[in-house]
Amino acid sequence: MAEKKKAPAAKAGKTRTGAAGKTPARKGPARKAPAQKAPARAAKKKAPAATKAEPRPQARKKEQPEPVVHAAAEGAVAIVDVENRKVSEHELRPEVFSVAVNDHLLYEAVKQYRAGGRRGTHMTKNRALVSGSGKKPWRQKGTGRARIGSIRNPLWRHGGTVFGPQPRDYSYTMPKKARAAALRSALTQRYHDGGLRVLDRFGIEAPKTKVLKQLLDRLGVDGKALLVDHQPDPALLLSGRNIPGVKVVDSSQVSVYDVLDCPTLLVSQEALGKLEERLTP
Repeated sequence: MAEKKKAPAAKAGKTRTGAAGKTPARKGPARKAPAQKAPARAAKKKAPAATKAEPRPQARKKEQPEPVVHAAAEGAVAIVDVENRKVSEHELRPEVFSVAVNDHLLYEAVKQYRAGGRRGTHMTKNRALVSGSGKKPWRQKGTGRARIGSIRNPLWRHGGTVFGPQPRDYSYTMPKKARAAALRSALTQRYHDGGLRVLDRFGIEAPKTKVLKQLLDRLGVDGKALLVDHQPDPALLLSGRNIPGVKVVDSSQVSVYDVLDCPTLLVSQEALGKLEERLTP
């Protein structure tokens, strides 16, 4: 057999050894040095945010003392002037301000008042007013269809309306004694609720809403109010029409609805006498 050729012996001088006789480690693939980040640009200095203007301190409103409500003896009412100073007392007539309150009469009086305020202009068209031909659409017999005389028939679409609302007057009258009894009940209820105030005189010389509003503030009248005067001056009428919830009426025109609708009833001394004279049975 042929002898195997021996690998040639390594030459002694050609072995690569390190200084200490160790074989050098194999070098791996050269790694690139990490790229140095460019120096960040100097951040621009932001302008300081504008500070919000501090709200101005609101001037404190002077707290006004609550108006004094003057008391009076039982069955009487205090009379005050325009400065809310008690002048005297007025003894009320029990026939007007101390009667038994009849709720049913109040209901009837309010119903009659509101019915008189309805306009009653509603209207529907009947077959005589609705538009359309008056000709008979087809002959009476022989077509197989229902007989019909006009396209304005209420049974058809766009036909007339049967028994629809027509313009009318909703107002009606109550017996005179029943109206007076209802007003006495309303005045009695307002007096017992503490809503009756009596003023010696309004004293509005010129039509100034501001003057009347200051007068009501001094008297402690807030919200809805009914001002009653005997033959009120035009200055008082003009001053009160711009104040929401305030109504000025003559003593002969006071209604049950107005008395019940306004929690405050401000009456002049003269108007109070006229009311008692008219309502005393």
